[in-house]
Amino acid sequence: MQQQAYNTVQMRNQQAQTAKLNRSGYQAQSSQYRFQEIMGASPIRLVVMSYDVAIQACRQKDFSRATRAISVLRDALNYDYNETAMALFGLYQWCLDSIRKEEYQQAAQILTELRDAWTAAEDQLGAS
Repeated sequence: MQQQAYNTVQMRNQQAQTAKLNRSGYQAQSSQYRFQEIMGASPIRLVVMSYDVAIQACRQKDFSRATRAISVLRDALNYDYNETAMALFGLYQWCLDSIRKEEYQQAAQILTELRDAWTAAEDQLGAS
Protein backbone atom coordinates (compact mmCIF):
# COMPACT_ATOMS: atom_id res chain seq x y z
CA MET A 1 0.00 0.00 0.00
CA GLN A 2 2.82 2.42 0.88
CA GLN A 3 4.62 1.57 -2.34
CA GLN A 4 1.48 2.31 -4.36
CA ALA A 5 1.05 5.70 -2.65
CA TYR A 6 4.73 6.44 -3.23
CA ASN A 7 4.40 5.55 -6.94
CA THR A 8 1.29 7.75 -7.23
CA VAL A 9 3.12 10.71 -5.68
CA GLN A 10 6.11 10.15 -7.97
CA MET A 11 3.87 9.97 -11.03
CA ARG A 12 2.10 13.22 -10.05
CA ASN A 13 5.43 14.96 -9.48
CA GLN A 14 6.60 13.87 -12.94
CA GLN A 15 3.36 15.08 -14.50
CA ALA A 16 3.68 18.43 -12.73
CA GLN A 17 7.29 18.80 -13.89
CA THR A 18 6.34 17.88 -17.46
CA ALA A 19 3.48 20.40 -17.41
CA LYS A 20 5.82 23.06 -16.01
CA LEU A 21 8.38 22.37 -18.75
CA ASN A 22 5.67 22.55 -21.40
CA ARG A 23 4.46 25.90 -20.05
CA SER A 24 7.95 27.32 -19.81
CA GLY A 25 8.71 26.09 -23.34
CA TYR A 26 5.59 27.81 -24.62
CA GLN A 27 6.46 30.97 -22.71
CA ALA A 28 9.97 30.92 -24.14
CA GLN A 29 8.61 30.58 -27.68
CA SER A 30 6.10 33.34 -27.03
CA SER A 31 8.82 35.60 -25.64
CA GLN A 32 11.04 34.91 -28.62
CA TYR A 33 8.19 35.67 -31.03
CA ARG A 34 7.39 38.90 -29.18
CA PHE A 35 11.07 39.91 -29.19
CA GLN A 36 11.31 39.38 -32.95
CA GLU A 37 8.05 41.24 -33.50
CA ILE A 38 9.37 44.23 -31.56
CA MET A 39 12.80 44.19 -33.21
CA GLY A 40 11.24 44.12 -36.70
CA ALA A 41 8.59 46.74 -35.99
CA SER A 42 8.57 50.19 -37.53
CA PRO A 43 8.69 53.18 -35.16
CA ILE A 44 4.98 53.85 -35.68
CA ARG A 45 4.16 50.17 -34.99
CA LEU A 46 6.12 50.42 -31.72
CA VAL A 47 3.97 53.41 -30.73
CA VAL A 48 0.79 51.45 -31.50
CA MET A 49 2.11 48.48 -29.51
CA SER A 50 2.79 50.80 -26.56
CA TYR A 51 -0.78 52.05 -26.74
CA ASP A 52 -1.99 48.44 -26.75
CA VAL A 53 -0.10 47.74 -23.54
CA ALA A 54 -1.40 50.92 -21.89
CA ILE A 55 -5.01 50.24 -22.91
CA GLN A 56 -4.89 46.63 -21.76
CA ALA A 57 -3.36 47.68 -18.44
CA CYS A 58 -6.13 50.24 -17.93
CA ARG A 59 -8.79 47.63 -18.66
CA GLN A 60 -7.16 45.35 -16.10
CA LYS A 61 -6.78 48.25 -13.66
CA ASP A 62 -3.07 47.51 -13.46
CA PHE A 63 -1.69 50.77 -12.06
CA SER A 64 1.99 49.93 -12.40
CA ARG A 65 1.84 48.65 -15.98
CA ALA A 66 -0.48 51.43 -17.15
CA THR A 67 1.71 54.18 -15.74
CA ARG A 68 4.87 52.58 -17.17
CA ALA A 69 3.35 52.25 -20.64
CA ILE A 70 2.07 55.84 -20.67
CA SER A 71 5.41 57.07 -19.36
CA VAL A 72 7.14 55.29 -22.26
CA LEU A 73 4.84 57.09 -24.69
CA ARG A 74 5.42 60.41 -22.95
CA ASP A 75 9.19 59.96 -22.83
CA ALA A 76 9.33 59.10 -26.54
CA LEU A 77 7.80 62.41 -27.66
CA ASN A 78 9.74 64.25 -30.34
CA TYR A 79 9.94 67.91 -29.38
CA ASP A 80 11.14 68.86 -32.86
CA TYR A 81 7.37 69.00 -33.43
CA ASN A 82 6.78 71.07 -30.31
CA GLU A 83 3.08 71.87 -30.68
CA THR A 84 2.09 68.26 -31.29
CA ALA A 85 4.46 66.95 -28.62
CA MET A 86 3.09 69.38 -26.02
CA ALA A 87 -0.51 68.43 -26.86
CA LEU A 88 0.28 64.73 -26.51
CA PHE A 89 2.26 65.41 -23.33
CA GLY A 90 -0.82 67.07 -21.82
CA LEU A 91 -3.04 64.14 -22.80
CA TYR A 92 -0.58 61.62 -21.36
CA GLN A 93 -0.37 63.59 -18.11
CA TRP A 94 -4.17 63.71 -17.96
CA CYS A 95 -4.28 59.93 -18.44
CA LEU A 96 -1.71 59.44 -15.67
CA ASP A 97 -3.76 61.69 -13.37
CA SER A 98 -6.91 59.72 -14.22
CA ILE A 99 -5.18 56.45 -13.39
CA ARG A 100 -3.97 57.86 -10.07
CA LYS A 101 -7.62 58.67 -9.32
CA GLU A 102 -8.52 55.09 -10.37
CA GLU A 103 -10.47 56.42 -13.36
CA TYR A 104 -9.06 53.77 -15.67
CA GLN A 105 -11.97 53.80 -18.11
CA GLN A 106 -11.49 57.48 -18.92
CA ALA A 107 -7.78 56.98 -19.53
CA ALA A 108 -8.46 53.91 -21.68
CA GLN A 109 -10.94 55.87 -23.79
CA ILE A 110 -8.44 58.65 -24.58
CA LEU A 111 -5.66 56.14 -25.22
CA THR A 112 -7.92 54.15 -27.56
CA GLU A 113 -8.75 57.26 -29.57
CA LEU A 114 -5.06 58.15 -29.82
CA ARG A 115 -4.19 54.58 -30.80
CA ASP A 116 -6.84 54.67 -33.53
CA ALA A 117 -5.31 57.89 -34.90
CA TRP A 118 -1.82 56.32 -34.97
CA THR A 119 -3.20 53.20 -36.66
CA ALA A 120 -4.88 55.36 -39.31
CA ALA A 121 -1.59 57.20 -39.90
CA GLU A 122 0.22 53.87 -40.15
CA ASP A 123 -2.35 52.65 -42.70
CA GLN A 124 -1.92 55.81 -44.76
CA LEU A 125 1.85 55.46 -44.75
CA GLY A 126 1.54 51.86 -45.83
CA ALA A 127 -0.83 52.78 -48.66
CA SER A 128 1.42 55.48 -50.08
